[in-house]
Amino acid sequence: MKTKTKYIKAASYEAKIGEVKKVLLLYSGGLDTSVMLKWIKDQYKVQIIALTLDIGQQKDDLAAIKKKALKFGAVKAITLDVKEEFANEYLAKGIKANACYQGNYHLSTPMGRAIVAKVAVDMAKKYGADAIAHGCTGKGNDQVRIEGYALTLNPKIKIIAPVREWGMDRNDEIAYAKKHGIPVPASFDFPYSVDDNMWGMTWEGGEIEDPAVISPIEKFLTTYTLAQDAPNEPEFIKLTFKKGLPVALNGEKLSLAALIGKLNVIAGAHGVGVVHMVEDRLVGVKDVGVYELPAAHVIIEAHKALEKYVSTQKLNQLKDEMDIKWGYLCYNALWYDPVMHSINAFNDFVNQKVTGEVMVKLLKGKVDVVTMKSPFGLAHTSFTNSDGYKFNVNASAGFIEIYSLQMKLANQIGK
Repeated sequence: MKTKTKYIKAASYEAKIGEVKKVLLLYSGGLDTSVMLKWIKDQYKVQIIALTLDIGQQKDDLAAIKKKALKFGAVKAITLDVKEEFANEYLAKGIKANACYQGNYHLSTPMGRAIVAKVAVDMAKKYGADAIAHGCTGKGNDQVRIEGYALTLNPKIKIIAPVREWGMDRNDEIAYAKKHGIPVPASFDFPYSVDDNMWGMTWEGGEIEDPAVISPIEKFLTTYTLAQDAPNEPEFIKLTFKKGLPVALNGEKLSLAALIGKLNVIAGAHGVGVVHMVEDRLVGVKDVGVYELPAAHVIIEAHKALEKYVSTQKLNQLKDEMDIKWGYLCYNALWYDPVMHSINAFNDFVNQKVTGEVMVKLLKGKVDVVTMKSPFGLAHTSFTNSDGYKFNVNASAGFIEIYSLQMKLANQIGK
């Protein structure tokens, strides 16, 4: 193991060796958590309970992950299916907020971390764990999210973050795993890592992290069809929304979690939702990633269009501003802050009328909204004479004269 800058625990909530006896490890079975299961056990001499959450991972083998945790030292391995809770209590808020950060990143990982931390606190209490351990790096956003949320929900919980402590880089971790016979998904030839849930798969590592290099997506985007390999003919799908949330896909009523899962397959077959990003991390550095978000991208595009259709210009303008704010707050680890609760309440109000049908066209990685129907639509053609409304063109000239008055005066005075 290489010797790096010595890590000094400065925060009072960081667990110290000898102070804890039982640790709840957030276990994904990836490189970091696979290595740290043995490392924590050797360094801290504690019992480890591995917790893996089913939040709709699109490629993970959860049964194999549980078996692996038990094989390499966990006294207990827990797998919980929280897909419905994740969809209804977290992703639903993201949909109403048109969840995006600095482009078309639909915040799959930030929303995933919010529920992971909440369930971890609950399970730590249930099983009498003194501390929660996670595999987040010291340069990333997720350490802030998981630790901040855990401490918000239980100020007395202790935290172990081995990746900050041990001084290993990814190559060191791969070598450590190889030395101890621990199977990991990463290798020297495949240095990529993924965070996976139903809302998206976020890839980083290797060439991805260099903005001057074209990311070799053919190597790691293996879950769905690449856009260049997608069908040459478009596919049209219909989403039915009720109060801001999709409730049916092509006329079939589904739970939100089931709808997202089914739409991932449909949109993924057309290469939809692949996003290349250079983003500002919360901790002050730039991050390069490639994200797969097929269902999320389709739903957000459809929702934005329908929301705009049923809302006034002034409300749409304010909603755009609030959506940007929501995205930054979600990304920046403030899910449980009162400001988020307040914006969510605003979004609930706005979305009371976001009801109707949206048809989208999927073709070669693109999503286009092509038709919309809503009983609350504000298009001029939605009104008839029976509504008591008729556009009076005779009023237009007077409106123009008054509306442009200050602009006209300012230009005349200047001359």
